[in-house]
Amino acid sequence: MFPSSNFVLAAGVAIFHLASQRVVICSARDRYGRKYWFLPKGRRDAGEESGRGAEREGFEESGYRNRLLPLPTPHLQPQPYPRLSTPPLTAEPIWTQLLPLHQNSIQYILFWYISETLPPSLETKLSSPPSPSVSNQFPLSTSATQPYKPPPPFPTDLTLRERIAMEPEGYEPVKHEGTSVDEEERTYESYLVSVEEAVEKLRGGVMGDVMADVVGRGWRGIRERLRVESEEVVAGEAGS
Repeated sequence: MFPSSNFVLAAGVAIFHLASQRVVICSARDRYGRKYWFLPKGRRDAGEESGRGAEREGFEESGYRNRLLPLPTPHLQPQPYPRLSTPPLTAEPIWTQLLPLHQNSIQYILFWYISETLPPSLETKLSSPPSPSVSNQFPLSTSATQPYKPPPPFPTDLTLRERIAMEPEGYEPVKHEGTSVDEEERTYESYLVSVEEAVEKLRGGVMGDVMADVVGRGWRGIRERLRVESEEVVAGEAGS
């Protein structure tokens, strides 16, 4: 058991680009100059919800705006009342790690989430400076002099295929520069790579194996959601 002065809550994220079946990974070099690979993560801010913290850390460390992606993730959290017969999609953490620090005096509690890059229209809206009359009502854009503004959540009535269709063929998600918040993060590099390459580069050691599994579980969840949505479309067409 740990009082508030002896634990840190953190969040990390695997950011998928659905259309190209790729995921964002980052790299840096240790003090010996050796390159290592990781998923963006970090401490959540005071008063910040963990899922929002994961999105923010993903943006700051990789440069890719992202939003949590609801998936058919198995979990043990109760459903809100009134409870539905069919469990809905959820953006609950897909992994949780307990990492002792400072000779076990501090507990680092890390929640891993799955997210997606943003569609072009929303990316443009978030990146464009709003007019003064609009900014007070819809403070969406983020700049170096403004606090992070989270994107709207993934629409509950949007299927993954509909989401993919929102991008023109060959579209590359926008990678923003200058999103890091400290000197260490400024040394990070980020890449969109295939799921297989991400798993291969991340794997190794306890931390690396967990991050590789986060990517694997996220991708399996995406494929399962696509499968279920396709079956619902077929069933709807058969019943019409």
